[in-house]
Amino acid sequence: MNDQLNIFGTEKITVAESIDLTIESLKEYGSRHRHWAAAWSWGKDSTTVVTLVTQLIATGQIPKPETFTIFAADTRMELVPLWISSQIITKQLEERGVKVKVVTAPLDDRFLVYILGRGVPPPSNTFRWCTGQIKVEPMETALAEFIHEKDEKVLMLTGVRLGESSIRDQRINVSCSKDGAECGQGWYQTGLQNDLCATLAPILHWRVCNVWDWLKVFAPMPKYGGWNTTILADAYGGDEAEEKNARTGCIGCPLASKDKALDLVIQIPEWKYLEPLKELKPIYREMKLPQHRHRKAGGQRRKDGTLAKNQQRMGPLTLEAREYFLEKVVDIQNRVNTEAVRINRPKIDILNSREVRRIKELIANRVYPKGWDGSEPEASKPLDKMYSDGSVMKRLFY
Repeated sequence: MNDQLNIFGTEKITVAESIDLTIESLKEYGSRHRHWAAAWSWGKDSTTVVTLVTQLIATGQIPKPETFTIFAADTRMELVPLWISSQIITKQLEERGVKVKVVTAPLDDRFLVYILGRGVPPPSNTFRWCTGQIKVEPMETALAEFIHEKDEKVLMLTGVRLGESSIRDQRINVSCSKDGAECGQGWYQTGLQNDLCATLAPILHWRVCNVWDWLKVFAPMPKYGGWNTTILADAYGGDEAEEKNARTGCIGCPLASKDKALDLVIQIPEWKYLEPLKELKPIYREMKLPQHRHRKAGGQRRKDGTLAKNQQRMGPLTLEAREYFLEKVVDIQNRVNTEAVRINRPKIDILNSREVRRIKELIANRVYPKGWDGSEPEASKPLDKMYSDGSVMKRLFY
């Protein structure tokens, strides 16, 4: 294992020392707010925050807020072990008096409903609509409602850590000295969310090995709360997760070159039955092919009468393609769940009956994204090439 640089130099910081600094951070800033909240993505860092903070409150090591509410982001596309882990930990949190509110995108905005029902192509690095729509926006809406309800400045706890992102680190280095705080106290910011919300990163100083030690060793111990975080650690690759710099994302993420998280999970014998989910990524690639999509015929003009850019661009999935891919996704889920029942393992739920029904309704109603109506030609059909300056290159063959 390589040593990881930290804000205190190259000397390793222990979990105990990390916890002590977190306690000081929460004592310093937590006492300034009556209401605390936390954004929980079900990943390793945010899980460390919610379990550690809850345990520190329960043992009286930090001041107890009047309320502590956790907002859990459910994208409906999380790795199954992460989802199962979240359900178990949620029950443990609620038993300790912590309110957990699950936040999900509106039905029509959910990942597979948006693609298969409305026909929007899967996200790409040039058209990355997914993170904001299925995760960030629903969370921002829920937090805004919570903040408005309290009508006073709320303390938002985040799982931000130094070393997770070089761009983020630069931003922290510029701003962490505001209000005279030391880096080790956590990254405390005020003035966010219309001045009704302050944010604190209580594990800012934690190294990735501290996070794994907490999840795999300390958190499961009765002394530290008896949290069931073992499943979560396994989802990241178990004992080898730290060496692999493991990260997780949505199942079959179209933005990733390789589905490393799922690859790690299905190597674990008890999760081997999830292997059909590997077929999702090729399906998303196939969706982007011209034969499954519409294309503008050309000649589109702006409101001022000038020709629009990107003439004859490819657009949404055809109705036939949506029905075809819906069958393929449902088949994958059915095969996984049939095997899950056979070996007595948890079933998956990336498309529930309500979502399937809504997709079929949208297809039947011929719903398309704004600016498209389905009359556009199939993208694979040859057309005279039209450019944004109005020039046309005729086809050589008809």
